[in-house]
Amino acid sequence: MLLLCVGGRRLTRGPCAAVQCPCSTLPGPRPCLAWGMSPHESPSPKLGFALRRFAGPARFAEQREALGGSPIRIAHLTDQHFGRVTSQKVQLEAIRLANACAPDIVCLTGDFVAHSCGHLDALIEALSRLDAPAYAVLGNHDHWNGASEVRAALARAGVEVLDNVHTQLTLKGRRLNLAGVDDSYTGFADFDRAMRGLDTRIPTLALAHVPEDADRLWARGAEFVLSGHTHAGQLTVARLHELSVGKVAGHRYVHGLYGDRKTAAVYVGAGVGASVFPLRAGERGKREVAVFDLGIRPGTLAEHHQEQPPLKGRPPSAKTKAKRRARVHKNAAKRARRAQARDD
Repeated sequence: MLLLCVGGRRLTRGPCAAVQCPCSTLPGPRPCLAWGMSPHESPSPKLGFALRRFAGPARFAEQREALGGSPIRIAHLTDQHFGRVTSQKVQLEAIRLANACAPDIVCLTGDFVAHSCGHLDALIEALSRLDAPAYAVLGNHDHWNGASEVRAALARAGVEVLDNVHTQLTLKGRRLNLAGVDDSYTGFADFDRAMRGLDTRIPTLALAHVPEDADRLWARGAEFVLSGHTHAGQLTVARLHELSVGKVAGHRYVHGLYGDRKTAAVYVGAGVGASVFPLRAGERGKREVAVFDLGIRPGTLAEHHQEQPPLKGRPPSAKTKAKRRARVHKNAAKRARRAQARDD
């Protein structure tokens, strides 16, 4: 049962209408849109999930105030890494939580596989269960292990991949640009192509695997960017994630909200899976399903955190970029040799 509350008035979905809305316990006026979940729908503590909800940028709220209608709800999943390291039980829990939030669309920001394409059947099984239309971009692990195979599996699951393109959606009677850039970590992003011809009269949501792609997407007209890649560092006690992902790996955006939702912002998801070890520790390091209500003004909701200042960061060198791209071709050659050996 999903419960929404407008000004303390309960609107329920499902059989558990008697659940108390958290909004009704707050003192004073209640202009917010608060929510709660029944015990069978809330995140399982054993699987270490956090369900986090945020308002979108101001421009989406301005559009809604001018045209009317209810907020557009986006569910965001990233870095699922279907494979041996992350169990299918975890994957299906992420899908269950996303569906329980009743989103209008689901956005997936890459790294669907870990070290091979040997678990694409599991990917198809899980993502086929999404109730809402789903849109995706690829990540570096997808390119390292076979981008064409991952794209085909996503298509079979009913997920539309946005490879350096944008499309226009009409949701709740309002138009929305949805853009996607391919993975910049391995050199496949084309920002100009993705945003060419963008109708800047309407708000734009963009998807990118690498968080720092937001800087270039903002410059091309995107108000809000969803990303992943960092896993929030996974180990976030004593701010270890800022050391490992920020200072060591050179990321400016590690986890959560950055930028300014009055103009443009990015959200870096903590992810669902892992590619090396599954251990997560600390509040920021929990597996995550993030939900964004586009059309609610920032500051209206009780949120996990507000926008944060970026870290100093460090852009990758030309040599590092070349090594990442070369790994794509090296792995493709290995797969081709294995396929040839099987045929022989």
